[in-house]
Amino acid sequence: MIGLSAEERAEIEAFIFREARLADEGDYESWEALVTDDMHYWVPFGRADYEPGTRMSYINDNRARLATRIRQLMTGHRHAQTPPSPMRRLISNVELLERAESEYLVAGNFALYELSAQATREVRLWAGRTTWRLRRTPQGLRMCRKVVELVNSTEPQPTLAIII
Repeated sequence: MIGLSAEERAEIEAFIFREARLADEGDYESWEALVTDDMHYWVPFGRADYEPGTRMSYINDNRARLATRIRQLMTGHRHAQTPPSPMRRLISNVELLERAESEYLVAGNFALYELSAQATREVRLWAGRTTWRLRRTPQGLRMCRKVVELVNSTEPQPTLAIII
């Protein structure tokens, strides 16, 4: 990533890969520890070229709503995810978009493979681009914003219960 030291780049990439692994493995408590108190998580309908509150979005969670969704997933009784979907995501083309004093805006492409264990037993492919706003804190990097733009976001979706 241009404008970053090799150490900063390695730290950012390690954070992004860890965040993905924790989500894939359903370790939501550890995943939640990676976010700030002012976290915003957004999955827009279409491109992320509008303000989240002005049009329909699949997900538009502030920190409190995100915590509620995570608690639901952790109960093991969220019917859209009973039993939980095994999944793995691949992340590529990671690049720095902006750098402020203590924040980094980073984006990358992803492919998420999900086994629909609840119904069809089919493997679903979710693809798109994620943008992370990462903030340096005394505890290390933390995520204060995550935007997931799905390739097929304007098409009907079976469920987005697995997307975090």
